[in-house]
Parts: sequence; C-alpha cells; structure tokens
Amino acid sequence: MTMTWLKTTTAALALTTALAVLPAKAADVPVQGGTIIVTYKDDMATLDPAIGYDWQNWSMINGLFSRLVDYKFGTTEIVPSLAESFTISPDGLVYTFKLNPKAKFTNGRKVVAADIKYSIERAVNPKTQGPGGGFYHSIVGADKMTDGSATTISGIETPDDATVKFTLAQADATFLNVLALNFSSAVPKEVVEQDGADFGKKPVGSGAFLLKEWVSGQRLVFARNTDYFRERPNLDGFTVEIGQEPLVAILRLQKGEVDIAGDGIPPAKYLEMKKSPDAADMIVDRAQFETSYITINTTKKPFDDVRVRQALNMAINKDRIIRIINGRATPASQVLPPLMPGYDESYKGYSFDIVKAKQLLAEAGLKDGFSTELWAMNTDPNPRIAQAIQQDLAAIGIKAEIKALAQPQVIAAGGNKDQSALTWSGGMGWIADFPDPSDFYGPILGCGGAVTGGWNWSWYCDKTFEDRATKADAMSDPKQRDERSKVWAQIFTDIQTQAAPWVPVFNERRVVAKSKRMGGPDEIYIDPTRVIDYEAIYAKN
Repeated sequence: MTMTWLKTTTAALALTTALAVLPAKAADVPVQGGTIIVTYKDDMATLDPAIGYDWQNWSMINGLFSRLVDYKFGTTEIVPSLAESFTISPDGLVYTFKLNPKAKFTNGRKVVAADIKYSIERAVNPKTQGPGGGFYHSIVGADKMTDGSATTISGIETPDDATVKFTLAQADATFLNVLALNFSSAVPKEVVEQDGADFGKKPVGSGAFLLKEWVSGQRLVFARNTDYFRERPNLDGFTVEIGQEPLVAILRLQKGEVDIAGDGIPPAKYLEMKKSPDAADMIVDRAQFETSYITINTTKKPFDDVRVRQALNMAINKDRIIRIINGRATPASQVLPPLMPGYDESYKGYSFDIVKAKQLLAEAGLKDGFSTELWAMNTDPNPRIAQAIQQDLAAIGIKAEIKALAQPQVIAAGGNKDQSALTWSGGMGWIADFPDPSDFYGPILGCGGAVTGGWNWSWYCDKTFEDRATKADAMSDPKQRDERSKVWAQIFTDIQTQAAPWVPVFNERRVVAKSKRMGGPDEIYIDPTRVIDYEAIYAKN
C-alpha cells in the first residue's frame, strides 16, 4: 500500500493550525490581467535557484521556476506541481513522481525527468557554491557528491522521461518540503552550461513568469508565462524598480505610483501610516516564522571561545533595539520563533547582564576588551540597529567597527569564513523555508550550511548535533509528532547553552505596504513559504 500526495507532513499540519489563529482580511474576487510596480533599495544578487537565498530574490525565483511539488497558495499544504502525481512507499524510503506532460521551459523545450535529476545534483554539487546542498542529505548518494567522491547522486533515478524516483537512506519527515524548495527547481542543463555564471542574470525556467529585462541597478521586468502549465498567475507582469530608498518608496506608494514597497515601512513613517484612515487597505501586518539575530564567526579568534560568545549574548539590550522598530517584534530567547513546532517556552535564554558579560570576557583573558567588525545591511533601520549593538558591545569593552553595505555584499561576507566576524541579520532575518524546525538548523547551524556561499554565517559545525538532527528528521511517523518536537526543542536549547553561535535578538512581525488597488488576503503578501506570492497577487483595477 502506498501513500499518495495527499499525505501532509506533521509539521505542516502544526503550522497550518498556527496560521489559522492569525487575522486575515476577507478575500475579494481575483482579477486577471494588469501589471504592478514593486520597489527595493538593493538590486538582486542572482535569480539562479541553486544559489539565490535571500528573502528579496526568493519570491522572484519562486515565480520563475517550478518544482515537483509546491504549496497550495497561501497555505503549507503540499500539492503536485511539475509532478502530475506521486507515491511514497510504506517504509517512507522511496518516492516516485510522474511528471506533468504540459510542463515546458520558457525556451519551448519540454521538462523531462533528467532535468529534475540534473537540477538537484547541481544544487548539491559543492562546485555550484550554493547554500542548499545540505537539504538533500537523506537521498542515497548525496553524501558522496557532497564530499566529491561521486559526480551523480545514485539515489535519484530516471527510468523514463516522465518518471523520477528517489531512494532515501532513511525516512525523512521533511522530504516533500525539501522538494518544494527553490533549490529543487527544474533548470535546463544546456542553457545552464551555455550561460555559466550568467544564468542567474538570464534565467530560463518553467514557472509562472519569465524575465524580460534586467537593467542592473535600475529595474527587473517580469512577464506572464503564457505557456505555464498551472492556472496562475493573475498578473500580466510586474516591474521591480531598484534604488528606491524605503521612505521615498512609501511616499510614492501613498501617491499611487508604487504598488508594493518591498523593503517595508520605515519606522519614521510607520505610526503615521498605521493611524491613517487608509491603514486597513494599505498595511499588511502579520506574524511570521522569523528570527533576527547576530551571527558570531566561531572560527575566528576570540570568538572561538564560547565564553566570549556567551558574553555577547548577555551584552545586547533587545528591548531597546525593538523600540527602534516601533515595537514590531518580541525579544528572542532562542533560534526557533514562537510559532514553530519545537519552540521551547520554558527556555528563557541569556539575560541582559553587563556585569556577567564582563566577567566572562575577563575569564577568557580579555578583560580589556578587543576590536572587531560588525556587518549590517545599509537599509533603514538596520544601520541604527547596528549602532545600538555597537553601543551595547562598547559597554563591555568590545569596539565594533560597523560595515554597513548593500544586502548582496553582506550576504557574500557572511558566506566567506575569512571575511565576516559579527553579522547583524536585520533585513535578512531567517524566515522559514518550510514549516519544520529542521529548517532552522540545517542551512544556518548545520555543517551543510557552513560552506562558501552558505548561510551558516557562524560557521558552526558539530558532528554530535548533526547526528541528533539526522535522527530527529528520521522521525517521520505522525504518531511521533509531539516527541519529535521535543527532540528538536532540546537540540536548539543545547546549541544555545553549550555553544552560543548566535545572539537571537527578536522575532519580527512582517509589515508590507501595498497600494489600495491591490487585492487579495494578507497571506498572499506575507506567504508562509514564498514571502510575497507573485503568482497569487492581483490588482483590482
């Protein structure tokens, strides 16, 4: 007996339940056609699905490419996409997918099984220097490709052009979620090999949209893919304007010149907009599965001493930082956000204690302090938050020089072991890729993410925790849901108390500003898996 695609992961069920308690506006009737304007201060680094991994480009990559499975719009329910159907063996070790015969790349070529195998192997291959390889650890042979001893993954088979078969080394409660990630997007091998590094600027996918134009530093123009094999999108296209300061973008939005201000509402305008009579139509304010944090490069002296990292955790005044963003967050005690299964309500984290922090530095032989660098995104309010962190560190004798740069430069520094020291994640805080606590481990605290170009900016890698995480992922039986959550809770608590590679600062509500002509419920503007769901959003006129 096989389980079909109707099977939903236990974590997805838990997250759907959590989302159900969040307020949302009643949906109006979707309108077909029209274009909209979205603004961002910084340009995209890449639109290559094997490499792009920030909240800004994630939504756009998602709209350009397709995957075997995806999420039902506005929810965490897994449904077929490139796969017309699939089955799972009773032991949870073999997944077999039949491809949708209507799926085509935007160059006109049909999507075949070999494209799926190539695309996932490319994401895992360390030569790609992408951050997603660690997600596929449960596939037989993925470890050999990761360590360079194999050039293909033996656990991915393509019996014919319409069939893809995955064999897992162990049951994996998150495997369908992994196949819904952007990293699993189908790409055409011949185009990737022809364009090389330029593929991220000239993407060819099978998604709802295609990229018509990219003028670096100015704009990206997306158009509806008329050959798309699914029902969406509603829009005929959208233009992303680059170089817009958030305050200017909001002023233009209020005049009706912009439809979505991608960088959100600056604190200086937030209270004014919230109190305006148009607030209900223009502000989407929604809880999300997010943690903003300071990463500590554990491979760099003196941060290789856990006492120094613990001192940093005690030095940060989180309440003061939250006031900078008008209170749109709650203090974070741990890596997991409060709505995520596995969040440990009993764990209170490190207290704000300057005296104890100084004592720990003295014990580490640093009673006179030291100098370091703090990297931060240069979009408001992050420079001001970085200054608050700088002041907190100065209070315990640490002199931190602020490196406030554009988002792509900060990401590049974080993914370079020799460059980053401390990094404030603000504007790039970790938002769940999928509804499971393992997503807050593998890419940002696991060994698989501690690679060049990865997102484990603390460069923390502990084989003991890797083994514990692997065993937690293998608990795929729905009857183990509660037990699995407790296992993950203990993993995260132990990492923070024993290693302290992060300073969790706050869990931020996501606030999006949209024009009054934009329609639809809140969840398509703050989607639990896509950030902004470009396939589902629409303009009412």
